[in-house]
Amino acid sequence: MTTRAGRTVRRQFGRMLAIGLTVVTVSSLTGTTPASAAPGSRPAGPALGSNVTVFDPSMPVAEIQAKLDAAHARQVDAEMGTNRYAFLFKPGTYGTAEKPLQFKVGYYTEISGLGASPADVVINGKIEVYNRCLLDGGTSNCLALVNFWRTLSNLSLNINGAGQDGCRSGANFWAVSQAVSLRRLNVTGGTFSLMDYCTAGPQYASGGFIADSALPATVNGSQQQWLTRNSKVDSWSNAVWNQVFAGVQGAPDDAAFPDPPYTTLATTPISREKPYLFVDPKGNYAVRVPSAHRNTSGTSWANGLTPGRTVPLKDFFVAKPSDPEWLINMQLLLGKNLLLTPGVYDIAQSLQVRWPNQVVLGIGHATLTAVNGATPLKVADVPGAIIAGVTIDAGLKESRNLLQVGTKKGLGFSNPANPTTLSDVYFRVGGPHIGKVDTALEINSDHVLIDHTWVWRGDHGVEGFTEGVNGDTQRWRTNTGRYGAVINGDDVTATGLFVEHFQRYNTVWNGERGTVVLYQNELPYDPPTQADWMNGSVEGWAGYKVGAKVKNHRLYGAGVYVFNQNNPSIHTENGFEVPDRPGVRLHHVMTVNLSAGTIDHVVNGVGEAADTTKIGVPVFVTDYPAP
Repeated sequence: MTTRAGRTVRRQFGRMLAIGLTVVTVSSLTGTTPASAAPGSRPAGPALGSNVTVFDPSMPVAEIQAKLDAAHARQVDAEMGTNRYAFLFKPGTYGTAEKPLQFKVGYYTEISGLGASPADVVINGKIEVYNRCLLDGGTSNCLALVNFWRTLSNLSLNINGAGQDGCRSGANFWAVSQAVSLRRLNVTGGTFSLMDYCTAGPQYASGGFIADSALPATVNGSQQQWLTRNSKVDSWSNAVWNQVFAGVQGAPDDAAFPDPPYTTLATTPISREKPYLFVDPKGNYAVRVPSAHRNTSGTSWANGLTPGRTVPLKDFFVAKPSDPEWLINMQLLLGKNLLLTPGVYDIAQSLQVRWPNQVVLGIGHATLTAVNGATPLKVADVPGAIIAGVTIDAGLKESRNLLQVGTKKGLGFSNPANPTTLSDVYFRVGGPHIGKVDTALEINSDHVLIDHTWVWRGDHGVEGFTEGVNGDTQRWRTNTGRYGAVINGDDVTATGLFVEHFQRYNTVWNGERGTVVLYQNELPYDPPTQADWMNGSVEGWAGYKVGAKVKNHRLYGAGVYVFNQNNPSIHTENGFEVPDRPGVRLHHVMTVNLSAGTIDHVVNGVGEAADTTKIGVPVFVTDYPAP
């Protein structure tokens, strides 16, 4: 930025940091609204792009049904596709007891209500995800292990299975795996099932996330790991390996751990709900930005409006994928918040979040792809910045990071009451194309909250690799990612940290007083030989590493899995590696063998081997160090 206005803003920002003042408002800097904002009529709304559909309750149910069915048909098998969609419901009621609205959600699709409260949008019907049947013309090998990248939020669902067959009629099925979030839901009228037991087997599912929701009787079923946070459940049944509850009213007791394998915290250490787009009674669009809270339970909306601040949409730059980086960065530098509409954004120059309390909100799984080794998104050492609803992909040339929060010589302008927050931020290294990165997520700032992330080096994709051993060897050499998440800042909390398949440590935690509530990891599938999977003289790299100098750390409910399909003889010495200090404590951790490779111990030489004599059977350590 070389203009006089840009230099003035930078000088002003520097002076504010020097004396600790609050940032001035956008309107005082620019006095304008973005050109992409729609000119004032209630029905028109903002210009959110062709991949955003806004429904009004006056529309016929059949018309809404047809649009949603068409989107699902496009997206049900589009695992590595480039289309992105958001379907937004204005306040009102959709569907009736006689004519319910029943639809399914495919890849890269967001379904969200536009009310200030979940009660403002009511859907009578079902919103579902089923298994995908991958063999024999779609009739066998039915599972949900790759049902990724979809969002459901901010509405009330009255389950109505009228017209469906006997197996389908009583439950709403949400059979998903990673990078899928359920937030701000009020579900009534039936059972909510996290597995699809109506199709042929094996019906496996691989984990997900619920926050700020009120749910009826919930069937976990085949879900391998799951985090439910700050919610209310009427009941919860079944557990596979790792089911974690934090601040959940009605959560199951965990006294019998590991049978069943529940981990229950009465309150969440620190939480902040994800920002959400809504329409006020006058038809104006705005974003509600919830505040952070400590030691809470239950939903944020049970007693009224979610505590926080309302930011009018005019204070956002509404971006589309064709916008150049310099334009987006200019708007960010001038203090605008950023709304990323659905699509894939090629980023050759880092988008820079520089201001306290600045918000970047993606809808419809907006995706930033690194170009020419760029770091697509950087966040300065400022308090209260929020990144939400964004997927970040590695590109063909190696990037140092995909998201960097703060610098290694951070300025220290953090605030424990107002943490920088990452909500539903997902990372990919490979999958839709070859990807290369050193460290996907690097956090250097203090007082950061990670609220649900999936950091994934792709174990499969459409990069042009062949299947089997030769393809896996090529992936190991070409589709490269050394570290998934590296946490250098102090007082960082993660609620829902999923990190998989990186080629050295999947997670390295160097900061003091870190807290993690649910950690899920699979070691890489594809090391060609043991020599390729050595940490010096140690066999393999632990799935979770706490730095040798760390004095205080807490980890609740964690699993490291092994499936060395490229070479089943490979060993990993420990699933977890931590310094032996009284202040470093792990609660309810385990390793699992998925039929290839061996993890010799759970943590620091403790725990028996997860080997092929116990496929799918966890090896648990209740507490480390033992009390």
